[in-house]
Amino acid sequence: MILLKDGLILQDDDLIKKDILIENDKIIAIEDSIKVDNHRVINCENLFISPGFIDMHVHLREPGFENKETIKSGTSSAARGGYTLVCAMPNTLPSPSNIDNLLTIVDLIKKNAVIKVLPYATITKELTKTSEIVDMENMHKYVAGFSNDGVGIQSTKQMYEAMTKAYKYEALIAAHCEDEEILYGGYVHKGIRSELEGWEGITSLSESIQIARDTLIAEETKARYHVCHISTKEGVRIIRDAKKRGVNVSAEVTPHHLLLTEFDVKDAQFKMNPPVRGLDDKYSLISGLLDGTIDCIATDHAPHLECEKAKSLKEAPFGVVGLETAFPLIYTHFVKTNIAKLSDLVKWFSLNPAKRLNLGYSKLVVGRVADLTIIDLHTEKTIKKNSFVSKGRNTPFENFKCSGWCVKTIVNGKVVYKDDEYYG
Repeated sequence: MILLKDGLILQDDDLIKKDILIENDKIIAIEDSIKVDNHRVINCENLFISPGFIDMHVHLREPGFENKETIKSGTSSAARGGYTLVCAMPNTLPSPSNIDNLLTIVDLIKKNAVIKVLPYATITKELTKTSEIVDMENMHKYVAGFSNDGVGIQSTKQMYEAMTKAYKYEALIAAHCEDEEILYGGYVHKGIRSELEGWEGITSLSESIQIARDTLIAEETKARYHVCHISTKEGVRIIRDAKKRGVNVSAEVTPHHLLLTEFDVKDAQFKMNPPVRGLDDKYSLISGLLDGTIDCIATDHAPHLECEKAKSLKEAPFGVVGLETAFPLIYTHFVKTNIAKLSDLVKWFSLNPAKRLNLGYSKLVVGRVADLTIIDLHTEKTIKKNSFVSKGRNTPFENFKCSGWCVKTIVNGKVVYKDDEYYG
């Protein structure tokens, strides 16, 4: 039993002081003052208590690439960032493209994960361009959804068949939208900076044309469709229009696409797919997030070896890490600058992803599972990659100063991360 004493919770956009009593894995009381015996008491004075964060898009690398990340290190990194549940992408080796491989990964998660993990299964077998769709009937109940993240579904026929099948099982299709025919070897955004530097650029059309195609397919099939790591103003416009038509579509955006542009790119620490784009794209993403076109913030946490990211911008792999820095970055640059409210961040980091994943929790109410994040909104710290719990050190945010750091993460009523400075 745990008593969270004198914490601050949101009520109608106001922070009010409350005690929260946890028994086993449930919240059993939220009151102005609770006095109990034989409970562990955690002093939460001046600390914000939020529903646990949920990330719909991470790469844990295990099995197959444990030199970059493991389920243990990745979920420990997530716990430090305040996450109580993450959804793991399927580009592992082997990939969860059949029920046996999927159940093996489920067993690894049960054995090694520090927090809750919902894996994605692949849409197609072995993450290839085969026209054969995986066995969704036997796999859908174990997964967050189906995704070929990193490999956009190139065939319209293939995506149509996948969404038709997914609708049958009420499964989510999470799409990496990228038309490979018009990539032209690009590795940064095709824009002003690429022209100035002579870099090969990736046109925004490679993303937006597939979002347009897929929202039309989702409209036809009535499938649950989710756009991964949206980066373009055209994509925002397409999703906004699709939602107005009643299409069952949602979208996520990363902190790096919200905070960086093509003009920030210095080296491979700023190389990700899709790339950070133009100023107009950044502002469209922010607008889309604020007006509800974009539903949630996801990190696309993608750890790589330091030697890989030390290569040239052209040769290094795509991807950055983000689990330990996402909330502080967004809190500092959105809430402290009055662009958004703290309640908006709770929606983007917790409530909306829980809703999209059809989870029966992520609200701070009596009777719900005790998945909670306790945050110091005031202390400013500097991002230092060498302090990361993740094996990955590939971040474009080194030396950024931020507030809004997680000091404790509670999953199923148990403390899974603590910052010793605040430990009670």
